[in-house]
Amino acid sequence: MTDTQKNSLAERLAARFGDMLSIATVGQDVTVEIAGVDLLAVAAALRDEPGFRFGVLIDVCGIDYLGYGQSEWETDVSGTGFSRGVEGQAVGRFNWADRPRAEAQPRRFAAVIHLLSLELNQRLRLRAFAEDDALPVLPSVTGIWPGANWFEREAFDLYGILFEGHPDLRRILTDYGFVGHPFRKDFPLIGNVEVRYDPEQKRVVYEPVSIQPRVLVPRVIRDDAGLIQAKAEAADDWRRN
Repeated sequence: MTDTQKNSLAERLAARFGDMLSIATVGQDVTVEIAGVDLLAVAAALRDEPGFRFGVLIDVCGIDYLGYGQSEWETDVSGTGFSRGVEGQAVGRFNWADRPRAEAQPRRFAAVIHLLSLELNQRLRLRAFAEDDALPVLPSVTGIWPGANWFEREAFDLYGILFEGHPDLRRILTDYGFVGHPFRKDFPLIGNVEVRYDPEQKRVVYEPVSIQPRVLVPRVIRDDAGLIQAKAEAADDWRRN
């Protein structure tokens, strides 16, 4: 058995990078949090060094932590189904003209990178927060994993995260002239305008949104007991084999 097999991925990460990383392990899932200034150096080491060999980038996605953990579901009253849905007070559940202005929140925007090592059969989640939530900027990892190109464009388009060093950072999903970033928590869920074709004018027209915002899907954070049990059983099988 090699040294790499003897030591867990979390142990090898802690031994190699020390205080540069914050490491959390749930089951067999390892998540590493890192400062943006250290991202490129750590990413290169994760790709190249023998104990890691993360040669495959699976995904890069943006996250907006504004309002994280905020409840939108009445849990202390009786009722069933959507009857417990409350009026939308959280960011994103309002008309654009009447929107509450989001206060500056440190550690609001983050980029999450999912990595795979085919050589060592291991996975890793790498998370980096932007220092400035008003203008979130993080280094681009396209020079290390070229496959990050379109993923970073998507995170820029939907969350407004700028990836410094990206070769072609422009929108990829929204239309030309789109205003704002639709996956941000302070972007209205009902949108800003409605679009329809007017047969009399023989053109597409833009009108104010007629939908009334209402909370239909609760924002909750919970552990899935079945998933936790499945992960525990998989870990037991792995240790036995």
